[in-house]
Amino acid sequence: MLLTSLASGYLAKLSSVGSIREEETCERLRGLIQKQVQICKRSVEVMDAVRRGAQLAIDECQFQFRNRRWNCSTLETMPVFGKVVTQGTREAAFVYAISAASVAFAVTRACSSGELEKCGCDHNVHGVSPEGFQWSGCSDNIAYGVAFSQSFVDVRERSKGQSSSRALMNLHNNEAGRKAILSQMRVECKCHGVSGSCEVKTCWKAMPPFRKVGNVIKEKFDGATEVEQRKVGSTKVLFPRNTQFKPHTDEDLVYLDPSPDFCDYDPRTPGMLGTVGRHCNRTSKAIDGCELMCCGRGFQTQEVEVVNRCSCKFHWCCYVKCKQCRKMVEIHTCR
Repeated sequence: MLLTSLASGYLAKLSSVGSIREEETCERLRGLIQKQVQICKRSVEVMDAVRRGAQLAIDECQFQFRNRRWNCSTLETMPVFGKVVTQGTREAAFVYAISAASVAFAVTRACSSGELEKCGCDHNVHGVSPEGFQWSGCSDNIAYGVAFSQSFVDVRERSKGQSSSRALMNLHNNEAGRKAILSQMRVECKCHGVSGSCEVKTCWKAMPPFRKVGNVIKEKFDGATEVEQRKVGSTKVLFPRNTQFKPHTDEDLVYLDPSPDFCDYDPRTPGMLGTVGRHCNRTSKAIDGCELMCCGRGFQTQEVEVVNRCSCKFHWCCYVKCKQCRKMVEIHTCR
């Protein structure tokens, strides 16, 4: 249950363990290093939220990559994404970032919903804002969620020492994932007054929907910077491999190794599933198009019948009645 690309999905698959509410369970979570086991035991009430975060990361990764050659498929083995993300590719950068973000998000949500004794709403947000509205309600305690993600997710890299280029890459991308939430924090308000007037407005700080966080990290993936390790004095840091590129920021994703083309199934590389049998878009020129998705191998087309609800009408009171409409559609799959 290492909540990075190496095993972020394992925690979500622990159906046999059930709810993580006892310290003894922490010892049985495969993939944790000893320091993570210790954190688990000290914060066992938080671990169900961590597991939800792990599943959230998988779901979001699969949504964001649904139309790409590598579609974030998970395996029943460890690591759940296969060897694809044990290399320092931009796909690994995305998975580390989305995993760190999802843990911060899920723990913060658990705080706000009153699940956890250790945290609640963010009470540092109070009083009257410079804009004149009253801070009230339950502001999301993002500081607690981020801090927990930093301590739990990052500890594996920090335990190795931060001298390796891969550890530096992982830590950077973990933080970039968390910053994707912080950059999208928003103010939500409610008006109070006679007949719905806004004589008094109370507001609170809220996290964005996680889909928006995923969109931000996917944009960072598309513009990720290839880096290499260099020494500045006694400190090892990551610099853009191409000196013509501007330095990356804390919010950007970085990677060390070029990605494979993901075209062909490789039995020696778990997670390298290829694109045979994948659906493609015949009219698209983008990566989801048949030419690119199928890697030039061509595609086959078949007609299938699709049944949808249609001609829906509302009947008083209170139900909706629909007809079933059938139509034939073309499905294209890679050879």
